[in-house]
Amino acid sequence: MRGTTTFSLSAILDSRDSPAAALPTAEEEEQFTDYNEDETYGEVSRIIGSRAAADNGRGMEYLIEWQDDHAPTWVPSDFIAKDVVADYETPWWTAAKKADAAALAQIIESSDGRDVDAVDENGRTALLFVSGLGSEQCVRILAEAGADVNRRDKSGGLTALHMAAGYVKPAVSKLLVEFGADPEIEDDRGKTPLSLATEILSVTPQLQFARRIGLDGVISVLDAAIYEFAEVEEVLDRTGKGENVEYLVKWRDGSDNEWVKGGVVSEDLVTDFEAGLEYAVAEGVLGVREGGDGRKEYLVKWSDIEEATWEPPENVDPDLIKVFDEMPQPNFAEQSSS
Repeated sequence: MRGTTTFSLSAILDSRDSPAAALPTAEEEEQFTDYNEDETYGEVSRIIGSRAAADNGRGMEYLIEWQDDHAPTWVPSDFIAKDVVADYETPWWTAAKKADAAALAQIIESSDGRDVDAVDENGRTALLFVSGLGSEQCVRILAEAGADVNRRDKSGGLTALHMAAGYVKPAVSKLLVEFGADPEIEDDRGKTPLSLATEILSVTPQLQFARRIGLDGVISVLDAAIYEFAEVEEVLDRTGKGENVEYLVKWRDGSDNEWVKGGVVSEDLVTDFEAGLEYAVAEGVLGVREGGDGRKEYLVKWSDIEEATWEPPENVDPDLIKVFDEMPQPNFAEQSSS
């Protein structure tokens, strides 16, 4: 006959001195059973592993080693004495909330079966805390240990990148992107890290120079990450000045024209635009001649200009020149004198 489920009010802490080799591997952990309320368990010996609960993303489950002959069992935190959980979790959260890189590294290296994506009551992980605090070292330690850089908390759908953007940490934002953080994940308000930083910048007083510079840094990092694989074909317009300059750009892949921060556009295109150059699409080369400096010039037909113009080679698509050169050509001297 089965008795009532019992748990001790405190763990037998001496057993925590057992060697790390006795702890289960990840493969072994998957074989352990979940807690059964109809079964009787003995005294808790210690926690030998943790994982975020899959159901709501807020709670935790712990792999319990029992003093009797029961195999280790995954038990929801609600069924474990608070002091047992505190002994296991307090060092971790203290290190995270203080951005103590040495302490975090030591805990991770202890191989105590800990889930680096452990969550607090708000569904926030250690990575979210250290990102908001701006600790590059802690972010690197957690990311290299396998922390999910795109995990959203349950209080507002914030990611680590939202935290870095909101707390104005450009260096951490850049590091998170390097570890694969997605700059286009939206929080519960529909804000991406970029739109969050832009929103904060818009209400930051002009006199708060350092904060505004930091926000500009965050925005530049996120802009660059979002548009990393998109190539600007030409600059169409400009608005703003200095640190607030933005350009209306045409994308080479045919995407809709878009206003972007200045840092996204190559210096060559910006220089050309600022110099007042106009862009047009060449349809073909109609002729060739020798210019006044002895160099060749090509007569180019444009898609959006009725009159063809003579252009130096550097202003003409090399493929169009190649097509023209492969065609039967009229006498060069005749064209030169025309």
